[in-house]
Amino acid sequence: SEALAAVGSSSSLIMLLISFSMGAAAGAGVIVSQFIGAQNKKGIHESVHTALAIALILGVVLTAAGLILSPQILRWMGTEEVMPQSITYLRLYFAGVIFSILYNMASGILNAVGNSKRALLYLAIASFTNIILDLLFIPVLKMGIAGAAIATDISQLLSAVLCMLYLMRVNESYKVVLRKIRIHKTVAIRIIQVGVPTAIQNTVISFANVLVQASVNSYGALAMAGFAAYIKIDGFNILPVMSFSMAATTFSGQNYGAGNMERVRKGMRVTVAMGVIYCICVGSILLLFAHPLIGIFSKDPTVIEFGVRAMLYFCPFYFLLAIMHGLAGAIRGIGKSVPPMVIILFSLCVYRVIWIRLAVPHIPTIDGVYMVYPISWLIGAILMIVYTKT
Repeated sequence: SEALAAVGSSSSLIMLLISFSMGAAAGAGVIVSQFIGAQNKKGIHESVHTALAIALILGVVLTAAGLILSPQILRWMGTEEVMPQSITYLRLYFAGVIFSILYNMASGILNAVGNSKRALLYLAIASFTNIILDLLFIPVLKMGIAGAAIATDISQLLSAVLCMLYLMRVNESYKVVLRKIRIHKTVAIRIIQVGVPTAIQNTVISFANVLVQASVNSYGALAMAGFAAYIKIDGFNILPVMSFSMAATTFSGQNYGAGNMERVRKGMRVTVAMGVIYCICVGSILLLFAHPLIGIFSKDPTVIEFGVRAMLYFCPFYFLLAIMHGLAGAIRGIGKSVPPMVIILFSLCVYRVIWIRLAVPHIPTIDGVYMVYPISWLIGAILMIVYTKT
C-alpha cells in the first residue's frame, strides 16, 4: 500500500512537470495537420523537424526541473508518510523523461499525418515491455519502487526509439533526417501560438490536480493508495477520451487547411458522439467490476473501499469529459486554442481550487474531494457547448 501510495502521489507531480510538453506536442500536431491539408511539403518538413527540436529542448529542461523541484513539491503535497519512496521513484523517472517527451512529439506527428495506428502499436509494445520488466524487477529481483521507475524509463525509451526509427525510414514528406532537426523560426512561432495556450492549460490543470492530490493525501496512506489504484484504472476512460480529442484536432486541422469547414463541423459531432457512447459503455463495465478491479492493486479492504468510492464519483460522468474535450479538440484544430483553454482552465482549475479551499473543509469525508471532478466536468461541458453554438 505504501508503494502504491508513493506512485500515486508522484503521478500528480509528474503530470504537472510534463504537461507543458504535451501542450507543445498538441500545437505541433495542429500545424503539421494544417500543412498536410494544404499539401505544403516544405511546411510539413520544417514543422516536423522544428517540433522534434522543441521536444529535445523541453526534455532537457524538464529533466532538470523534475530532479530539482520534486522533493520540495512532494513536501508541500503532504507526502511525508511515503516521502523516501516518492523521491526515489521521481528521480529515477525524470532521468528518462526526455524519452516520454520525444515519443509524445513523434506520436503527435504520426497522428497529424493520419498514421495513429503506428503510434498506438509502439505504445502497446512499450506498455507490454513495461509490464514484463515490472514483473522481473519487482517480485523477482526485489528492486521495489526503483524497479518500477526503471521499467518505465526503459519502456519510454523503447517507444521513442521505435517512433523515431519509423519516421527516419518512411518515404513521405514528413520523413525525419536527424541532421536537419533544428528550429525554423516562422514555424516555431506558429507552433508556439497554438501550443502555448494548450501547454498553459495542461500545466495549470495539473497544478490544480496536485492540490486535489494533496487533499487526498490528508486522509492518510490508505486513501492515497486507494486513489492511486483507481487512477491506474482511470486510463481506460481518460486515455480514449483524449485520443478522440486529438483525432478531432488532426481531422479539423487537415480539413481547415483544405478549406472544408463543413467536414470540420461533421467531425466535431462524430467525435463527441463516439466519446459519449464509449464512456457510457466502459464506465458501466468498470462499475460492475469495481471491487475486483481495485483488488488487483491491493488486498487491504480500506484501500479497496477508497478506490471503489472514487469509481462511483468518476465512471458514471466521464461522458461529460468526452463532450468537453471532443469539442475543444475540434476547435484547436482550426487554430483557435485560446477559447477552449479559457473554458477548461475555469472549469478544471479555477473551480476546483475554489471547491478545495472553500467546500472540502466542511465535508468530513473524502467524498468532498471526489465530487469536485464530475461537477467540474459538467461546468466545462456546458461552457464548451455554449461556445460552439455561438
